[in-house]
Amino acid sequence: MSYNFKGGEYLNLQGQTLASLPGIDLEKLTEIARIMRGFIFTTVEAARSGHPGGPSAKVEQFLGMVLGGAMAFDALDPKNTGRDRVIWSAGHCSPGLYAGLAVIYEALRKAGINFDGKKLQAVLPEDLARFRHPDGPQGHIENHNPLTDFGTGPSGHGLSVAGGMAAVHKSCGLKTKFWVFMGDAESEEGMSYEARNLINVIGLDNVIVSLDYNHYGIDGDINEVISSPYINHWLGMGWNVIEIDGHNLLECIYAYKKAAEGFANGSPTVVIAHTIKGKYYGAKENTADSHGSPAKFDEYVAIMKNLGFEVPGVEKEILKDIAVVQNALTPELGSYIAERLVVTKNNLKSEEENIGIMKTTLAGRELVNPTSIKCPVELPAEFVYEPGTKVATRKATQAWFEWLMKQTAFFYAGTGDLSKSILTDKAEKVFGIMSRTNPLGRGVRFGIAEQNMAMWSAGLTVDRLPGGFAPVSIFSSYAVFTSMMTNCVRLTLINNHLDPTHKGFFIMLAAHDGPETGEDGPTHQGMYWMSIFTAYPGIKVYKPLDANETIAMLFYALEKGEPIVLSVSRPDTLVLDRSVGSSKPADANNGAYVFYETKESKENSKKIVLAVSGSIPMANTMKIVPDLEAQGLSVKVLAVTSPQLFEELRKNNPAKAQEIFADEERAITIPIHNGWKGFLYPFILPADYQERGISIDTYLKSGTSDEVYALAGMMSEDIKNKILNIIK
Repeated sequence: MSYNFKGGEYLNLQGQTLASLPGIDLEKLTEIARIMRGFIFTTVEAARSGHPGGPSAKVEQFLGMVLGGAMAFDALDPKNTGRDRVIWSAGHCSPGLYAGLAVIYEALRKAGINFDGKKLQAVLPEDLARFRHPDGPQGHIENHNPLTDFGTGPSGHGLSVAGGMAAVHKSCGLKTKFWVFMGDAESEEGMSYEARNLINVIGLDNVIVSLDYNHYGIDGDINEVISSPYINHWLGMGWNVIEIDGHNLLECIYAYKKAAEGFANGSPTVVIAHTIKGKYYGAKENTADSHGSPAKFDEYVAIMKNLGFEVPGVEKEILKDIAVVQNALTPELGSYIAERLVVTKNNLKSEEENIGIMKTTLAGRELVNPTSIKCPVELPAEFVYEPGTKVATRKATQAWFEWLMKQTAFFYAGTGDLSKSILTDKAEKVFGIMSRTNPLGRGVRFGIAEQNMAMWSAGLTVDRLPGGFAPVSIFSSYAVFTSMMTNCVRLTLINNHLDPTHKGFFIMLAAHDGPETGEDGPTHQGMYWMSIFTAYPGIKVYKPLDANETIAMLFYALEKGEPIVLSVSRPDTLVLDRSVGSSKPADANNGAYVFYETKESKENSKKIVLAVSGSIPMANTMKIVPDLEAQGLSVKVLAVTSPQLFEELRKNNPAKAQEIFADEERAITIPIHNGWKGFLYPFILPADYQERGISIDTYLKSGTSDEVYALAGMMSEDIKNKILNIIK
């Protein structure tokens, strides 16, 4: 049997005789490369910590990309929305970025160009002395500096971010390029395969990867992990491949120029740059040890002198060494770099031009920031659910996502091959699934690739399009599987923290939550997932009790613009009858509210507070309230939809929080949750949970919803008996 190989285009520039290019002075660029390495090595020495190996291998790639003429970038307006984006998937290569920025901004100073370095978040040579300290450039790449558009560090995540952002720009008709610095070892990470696959499937020819093929990770040769020909991992997946000597500046410049032009096949391009890890870093050159292991001081001095820098060689006086490198960057070199930066600036389209492109491309769609959309005064009929009926909360999200998709051109939706189950399908169908034939789609068919989905979807929200438009996403899997996506969410939250002006909003849907997914057994019963997300700053878990609350909480989250994890149920659950109290669906936005309270208490009756989270637990609890009252108890039922929101209410409006749930009530509260007991810790005294908590602390078995709740001891009679036993 024979097989037909089908891949992308292939171009090998290694060793080719290449004609000189206008404005490209190889002698000057070679000297700039020497200076950049000098800054890299002094940066690592300043901290006695960091990664010299990868950055020193990427010097020519950086200079060829930034100064070669293919990139669109304005050094004096580095966050211009028309710029090309740069993602350092190899986030540990921060000394390379900072050294490159020090070269650029020192050159502009030497050329007599005035700028506010702090305002630009530029890095200057003197800043390198504080590398890896709180007041200096940080250990891994952050998103607020020039020439970096997402803070990275964990291996393999950056390509997914680039894919998400590139998909947004392409789906808006923009010609933005997304330049990705990757290391070869990080491509071992499974999500990088997921990203490579989807980027090519969609046809994101605006993605250009510069892959540093130096053969070494931290532990050793990557061939010990990847035994098949490395090029197959890209060419065989449909990517265009350009191979170059990564230390040949002219080959780098030609490669990036061709990659930016594209191959007319709609596919992304990877430039595989054959390099030497730890180039010029003494005995560690071309070894895995150069990855994150600084040379000893005497070796460092020898390295610098061999590189042509006569440093004083005095420990802990790194500023003097930096000054030696700084002085090598002459005004003549500064002027040359400034001239090359004019070329990159001239590649930019104006804000007005880009907005015009978007208006033409997206004609008929609403160019509105999603987070500016308000809840209608009169809710659409599809958002109103009759009390006493049974409606799954996932059906409420289905209606809301479809509605939001029609209100804005900047909303994206996708799931991990579960759209027909989780019910994001209607939203995805409004503009269709994004593909080569439908580049303006807003649905994303991720397949079973939860990590890539989370990093792609969350990461894209920190970008800002021309006009200041901020894309928003919803991505989803079953609640029990959300733990696979936690690091991707965490990384995006860190980016939100680092640059609040680019704070992204996304909805992570934790579907089929709780033991309700009974028949599938413990592998699909999502009862403990929220333990991670309640620990992360910058995101909150919302757990509405019914369909009406789901709508109210979605609008509230959109208005706040803070990322959420939204718990929704699979089975149809009771739409709460609020005639038994004075609550309304919007009360869910307080995080907790009084759903029911005994109106007439007998003298000397014992009061208890039942803090309930989860649709079925609430329904089961309300059934036994009359029985509890018949036994002389005064019962207050507190509906808990988000402990984090309630803690926020305590801080911002303590009087209202006390009115809902007074501090002294903690001692008489019994928390009831169909999952992790710690979710309701804020509503009880810490020492009391083991004695008072009604929750699920073990894995269950397959069965109908009622059977599984019976196994968990959370049917109405079970709850009643446990309450009576607790208060004895």
